[in-house]
Amino acid sequence: MSGYVRVFAHSNALLVSHVRNVLDAAGIPVELRNMVLGGGAGELPLGECEPEVWVAAHNRERAEALIHQAMADSGNEPGWTCPNCGEALEGVFDTCWRCGTTKT
Repeated sequence: MSGYVRVFAHSNALLVSHVRNVLDAAGIPVELRNMVLGGGAGELPLGECEPEVWVAAHNRERAEALIHQAMADSGNEPGWTCPNCGEALEGVFDTCWRCGTTKT
């Protein structure tokens, strides 16, 4: 889509989805790209396989500020260990990605 710019990319698709949710909650339309290209890593350059968040160019500054704030806030939440399967998780996540158990 022309007129869109990349504002975030990360190899962790859950983190990319979190960023999308932050922007969506702020009313910023988002386009996700490369969400299913992880299997191409090694065959394709890494930068072309990472999931990405794109927004309209006029929303760039606001989106980047919201992303920066979300990442700073997520660093304040302590990590946790899933009580069901023992998976170590970052504090930004409320649900275990391995078994689906909710953070208690």
